[in-house]
Amino acid sequence: MTWFNDLISSSPPVAQTIISVAIMLLFGFLMTRITKLLKLPNVTAYILAGILIGPYCLNLIPKNVAGGMDFLSDIALAFIAFGVGEFFKFSNLKKSGWKIIILTLFEAIMASIFVFAIMFFVFGLSLSFSIVLAALASATAPASTIMTIRQTKAKGNFVDTLLQVVALDDVVSLIAYSIAISIALASISGGSGFSFEIIVLPILKNILALGIGALLGFLMKFLLSKRSTDNRLIIVVCVLFIFCGICSLLDVSPLLGCMAIGTVYINVTNDEKLFAQANYFSPPILLLFFVRSGLNFNFDVLFSSTSIIGSSPLWLIGIVYFLVRIAGKYSGAFLGSVVTKQPKEVRNYLGLALIPQAGVAIGLAALGARTLGGNVGDALQTIILASSVLYELVGPVCAKLSLYLSKSYSNNLEDIAPVIETTADGVQKTEAELLIERIQAIQEEVKKEENTVSKEEEAFTEASEEYDESIFMRQKNGLHKKNRF
Repeated sequence: MTWFNDLISSSPPVAQTIISVAIMLLFGFLMTRITKLLKLPNVTAYILAGILIGPYCLNLIPKNVAGGMDFLSDIALAFIAFGVGEFFKFSNLKKSGWKIIILTLFEAIMASIFVFAIMFFVFGLSLSFSIVLAALASATAPASTIMTIRQTKAKGNFVDTLLQVVALDDVVSLIAYSIAISIALASISGGSGFSFEIIVLPILKNILALGIGALLGFLMKFLLSKRSTDNRLIIVVCVLFIFCGICSLLDVSPLLGCMAIGTVYINVTNDEKLFAQANYFSPPILLLFFVRSGLNFNFDVLFSSTSIIGSSPLWLIGIVYFLVRIAGKYSGAFLGSVVTKQPKEVRNYLGLALIPQAGVAIGLAALGARTLGGNVGDALQTIILASSVLYELVGPVCAKLSLYLSKSYSNNLEDIAPVIETTADGVQKTEAELLIERIQAIQEEVKKEENTVSKEEEAFTEASEEYDESIFMRQKNGLHKKNRF
């Protein structure tokens, strides 16, 4: 497909960009049709689509276009971090107590400690690479786990604990990454690494960005008050874009600040509908970001070694990272459960459900690759992308296994479709009658699920209907005024 790449490359810049974006959207969507059959999440499809249209396969996207899309990582992470803020409701934290926070800290930090110890002390990799990779190891992808819970209709204490942990997990990851990247930059700078400009100044900048984010969260409450739904979404996008621009000027990550915007807003308004509208708006942006991540997947780096990060081949480091992170997650969840005195089911099986890794880790890897640059950045992004695909393959299986072993769901037909086993007269129904009633109950449940609309789609539809109604009312009022004269 070199001729196609040459054709696009010779086109005007505007045409190059528009055609490339269209190709990325098209292939990202088409790949989801395949991964859906394999019960894999969309993130995996997007990454594979990027690899397919990238320089190592079809080579459909010009390098200058892919290279000019760095801003996508900031925008995508802004939406991701803003969405994470929704789960940091103080009322929920008070309700669940500090046990969930302690448990989350154990499973996230233990994974980071395991990865750092192996990468730095065993493989002898650079401090900058080891500490950033270790911070990324703490992140978990909740989408696969939540999808498995919905499919199995699992419920109970184990499921409640799991959902709270995965909601807080990314908060820990964002904080860990912000600390790790500052230390990494300090180590790269050499002898002057631990000066005021390298350590203290970035911390002060991050605190400033966090404060600005919190103020914007409060400001959004007043900006969105009594606004039509379509304008609410415009204001949210505007605020996130402005904040990303401010962070770019300060040369800091927008992650913690965007999370602060979401956290402050949800706690002062309790307006979950806004997050649903933003989540329904963001998929095309996230698709482009993950496809671009696949475009940057570097096979040359994967099957080579570099003295900048160590002498071992990157594929070996990737496999070890994949296994060690799983061991860290499981050990941390086990130890955290012991400390917080969780039930046996949580202690033994929670770690299995925390294996998936995708969205936040990939976003942070892209940001880290841009910050660190060179071979270190390429290696970091390549390992996270390759391992994310593996995690999304085994993650749902492990999550389902954990739900089954914890007895959060049952495969028995009697438990899946309970029915009244006696007639109105108190006569015991036959096995055939009970079987027919259970089949009918399952069919009714399937119909309900097929007709169920997600809260994101419901919120966006409501916004569209409200917008149409406001246009109609304005036209009606305008016509009324015209008739008066």
